[in-house]
Amino acid sequence: MSLSILDILFIYCLVSVWILLFYNIILCYQGYLYYNEVNKESNSILKDMRDWPFVSIMIPAHNEEKVIEKTVLAMKKLDYPDENYEIMVINDNSSDRTGEILKGLKEKVSNLVIITTKPPEGGKGKSGALNAGLKHVKGEFIVVYDADNTPERSALKYLVAAILKDSSLGAVIGKFRTRNKNVNILTKFINIETLSFQWMAQAGRWKLFKVATIPGTNFIIRKSILDQLGGWDEKAVAEDTELSIRIYESGYRIRFFPLAVTWEQEPEKWRVWLKQRTRWVRGNIYVIKKYFSLIFKLKKGIISFDILYFFSTYFLFLSSVIISDIIFILGMLDIARISLTGPFSVLWILAYLLFILEVSIALSLERGENTLKNVLYVALMYFTYCQAWIVLVIRSFYINTKDWITGKKITWYKTERF
Repeated sequence: MSLSILDILFIYCLVSVWILLFYNIILCYQGYLYYNEVNKESNSILKDMRDWPFVSIMIPAHNEEKVIEKTVLAMKKLDYPDENYEIMVINDNSSDRTGEILKGLKEKVSNLVIITTKPPEGGKGKSGALNAGLKHVKGEFIVVYDADNTPERSALKYLVAAILKDSSLGAVIGKFRTRNKNVNILTKFINIETLSFQWMAQAGRWKLFKVATIPGTNFIIRKSILDQLGGWDEKAVAEDTELSIRIYESGYRIRFFPLAVTWEQEPEKWRVWLKQRTRWVRGNIYVIKKYFSLIFKLKKGIISFDILYFFSTYFLFLSSVIISDIIFILGMLDIARISLTGPFSVLWILAYLLFILEVSIALSLERGENTLKNVLYVALMYFTYCQAWIVLVIRSFYINTKDWITGKKITWYKTERF
């Protein structure tokens, strides 16, 4: 029997989806093993510490009047010797009251350092702001937080202890939690998404391959490495992913250490979510474009595999979802149907159940998240939140293409605060 184009596309969708589901279930299991491993380490890692090095906390801020005061005061409350860390806020071309609030905080927070940038250097994006601050830091280690973060008091000590424990580590990343997860259904979806990503992609990859990716906040990095690499790539919208690849190529590794926890604010409106996630996708497209042609020339083979994983996520998986949706609609309208025979409905149902199982297992590793209500949200996510990513990726490619044609330069893509 000859296969039609529709049949071939259907097989492509089925194979792609199952490959990625199978890979994620492996990551999920490895994340569970790492969860048990880290819990054992939590009893000893801080007890072994005697001297705490000087650390520079960097907080890039652009029009952050709604959150910056709470964030700076949270940094002041960290369980770390006051004389051994500075809180550096880079007020990057803000047009609101961010600068005024920071000046008022200077009287309350003795170790607060304020760096203010103006055009033409300022206002070009997070990477530029971080590079501006890098010129003034005093610490041998740098910790980066976003302007809406509230780290737990022990977070800084855990990051420092973890990187000092292993000289092969160029950076250590902590875990981030959703502060406003109970606001509405969107924040509930985001909470589930971020936790499952961290326990599968971050913890699972670290346990299996000793690979993790900087998330942009709540991480520590050796200043010497940043100096060696020339700082952040100012053309990269997703500067964290791009920097991660260069760290591995320089001979260091990045560890995920979930004992270091920060709480952050997530988008509460779909409009804000779309803008934020578009920036993420565009950033990852930039990374794929920058390194895909070099994939077989990179020194670290595992990084090549990781770039392929990014590629498969954005191209294979999402194209499979789009094509399968089209095939489903064509069948429902009785316009065209696949001619293949087999238990395909059962396979799709099993894939759906496996998706629910994977995410639910990841949630079970987080206290208070292993609930029946969350399992029901996961079941709903596939048909709603996950489908929204299709629109998101298409939009991102469109904007990327338009900016490439018009030559538009990168500017701040700041998430709206609430």
